Amino acid sequence: MRQQTHGLRPSPVPGPEPGLTNDDCNCPARPARHRAALVLSAITVGYNVIEGVVSLVFGGLAGSAALIGFGLDSFMESLSGGIMLWRFGRRWDTPEAELRAERRATTAVGITFFVFAAYVLYESVDKLVMRETPDPSLPGIVIALLSVITMPTLFLLKRRVARRIGSRSLAADAKQTLACFFLSVALLVGLGLNYFFGIWLADPFVGLLIVGYLGREGVLTLRDRKFCSC
Repeated sequence: MRQQTHGLRPSPVPGPEPGLTNDDCNCPARPARHRAALVLSAITVGYNVIEGVVSLVFGGLAGSAALIGFGLDSFMESLSGGIMLWRFGRRWDTPEAELRAERRATTAVGITFFVFAAYVLYESVDKLVMRETPDPSLPGIVIALLSVITMPTLFLLKRRVARRIGSRSLAADAKQTLACFFLSVALLVGLGLNYFFGIWLADPFVGLLIVGYLGREGVLTLRDRKFCSC
């Protein structure tokens, strides 16, 4: 007896989601990939949290508005790293689930570019309006110097891992780390020019340039929809 199938159609096989592709992906073993990206993200978040706490403490003791602002910047910078901890801190059940996670992580990092840019814009304009001069303090100089050394190293390592595994989200996070380096340089330049030449405008003006960089990278991150599942 032939089974009647009038009006019944087999369920369609789900295809790949729009904007998701594995083309040109170079995927190493998943555990090694997760470990490298996760370690770099954990270091970034840990460093920024410690830097933020230390900056707020010494900024409060010294009455340095610039150092307090730098500490708040550090907490803002950890947003993207926190997203990376979620992205690489677990195993996804299927390649499709991991593709969706990569897409969501990239979108979230793209949004944090604009959040970070809005905060830096507010700080820079506030410094210009209030004529806030960066107070020269030894702790501030030491903290900024440590960031100038640490952040480029993290940026290069993240970018290398991101290229090796084809991760758009980690590549975007690396650019946020580069922005942290720019802010550290801005603080050092502002402290130096104000101390030696009485020029206090350098810090907020460099901040405005960084706002442009963050906005541009945010747009590029949200616009590029090519992802890998590795």
